[in-house]
This record gives sequence, structure tokens and C-alpha cells, in this order.
Amino acid sequence: MSDSALSSRTVLVTGATSGIGLEAARQLAERGATVLMHGRTAEEARAAADRLVATAGIDAARLCTFAADFTRLDEVETMAARVVAEHPHLDVLVNNAGMAAPERHTVTADGNEIAFQVNFLAHYLLMCLLEPALTSDPGGRVVNVSSSLHRTGSIQWSDPNRARRYSRLAAYAQSQLALTVFAADPRVTAVSVHPGVCDTALLPLYAHEGVTPAQGAAHVVRLCDPSVEIVNGAYYDRAERVAPAPAATEDRTVMRLTKLADLLVGRAA
Repeated sequence: MSDSALSSRTVLVTGATSGIGLEAARQLAERGATVLMHGRTAEEARAAADRLVATAGIDAARLCTFAADFTRLDEVETMAARVVAEHPHLDVLVNNAGMAAPERHTVTADGNEIAFQVNFLAHYLLMCLLEPALTSDPGGRVVNVSSSLHRTGSIQWSDPNRARRYSRLAAYAQSQLALTVFAADPRVTAVSVHPGVCDTALLPLYAHEGVTPAQGAAHVVRLCDPSVEIVNGAYYDRAERVAPAPAATEDRTVMRLTKLADLLVGRAA
């Protein structure tokens, strides 16, 4: 990882207050990037930035904090407008914020199944709104922090909210498959990465133990580096590029998902 390649770059990391997101923010800032740290609330984002300054010796000038509760799409819109106004040149968007689907079927105020909205729809809307700022320069990119569980998922086109048959694992897998399919969107250069099974809040979905968030974050940060060449829609299992689930590379699925997402986030024409 070359420090100079990331210095002077501006990177927005969603879900940067804990786990992989916090570690990715630290590693990016240590390499000279300006990091926009997103948290669910302004207080959480500020506390996370203060923690990096206090414990990792990060220059506070490298960190900017933003807040949006991804269960509320209006907050995503407000945050995106602020990012574009304050950082009109954004090099990398890291879509990292995520949650495990709850035991009981839960719908947001926007009318979407909560894991589908937080893990996918909010990031989809954010990318659409940040498109004017996301650079088209070589090296500009979107990095989706996905999951190997996307392979077990299917998108229920007629019932994406899974109101008829709800299973928390199926809902989570659907959200991760959608995020992985979304990397093939032709509007931006994007990749997905499974950072490995990490010891974060999502660990119980996978196993009893995992690698540290810092180890998982290193795979995310590597893909932010403009000197690492990427192919749009590529999927990485940690450092290795592998084929994603077949659905993730089908043009028809990408177009269908875009149409569905536009409808669910209120961007349909």
C-alpha cells in the first residue's frame, strides 16, 4: 500500500463508528487520506473521530464527521447534500454500514424491510445523490463491503420486504446480494469485498470467532488505493478476486434491481 497514492484523496466511509468502518477510517487517515466518517448520529460520529485522534494519533484535520440514520431515507438525502456541498470532489465511497436483520419482520418509516434499507437501499440512494461529486478520474471508485452470505441469497422481486415469508438470515442474505449486484451498476466504477469473518457485531451470523476488524478493514482499504486497478462489478474474497454469485453479473438482474431500488427510494420517474 503506497502512502502517497492515498494522500490527498477524499474517502467517505459509512458506518465508521465501530468495527471494520472505524478501522478503515483509521487506516485511510494514517495513509494521508481525508476521511468523511459517517455515523448514525452526529454524537456517535464525533465520538468515533475523537477516539481516533486520541488513541491512534490521527490528525483531527483529516477527519470530517457526517450523520444519517439509514432507517430514514430523508436523513440520507440531507447528508448527501451536505457532502456534495462541502466536498465536491469525492474520490471513494465505502459502503460499509450494515446490520443483522432482526428476529422479527421490521419495516422502516419509509416502508422497506429494515435490513434491505440499511444494508442496500440507503447506500444505493447515497451513491445516486453523490454521483455529481464522485470523481470520474482514474482511481475513483465505490467499494461495497459485502459478504460471502450473498451467495445464499435471492432477491424476492415480488416481495422484497419479505412480508409473506420472513427469515432473518434470508433477509440479510438478500440485502448482501443486492449490494453485490449493485457493484455492476454502469454509472460508477465499483467493486464488492467480503472482508473475511471478523469479530464485529455481525459475527454471530457467521461463526463463533473471527479475525480482528483491523484485518478485515485492510482488505477494504487496499481496494480504495488508486494504484490497485479494479474492474467494475468485480468481487473480492479478502485479497483474492473470485466470481460472485451468478446473479451478480447478469445485466438483466442489474437493470431490474436498479428499477426496483429507484421505486423503493422514491427516485422512479
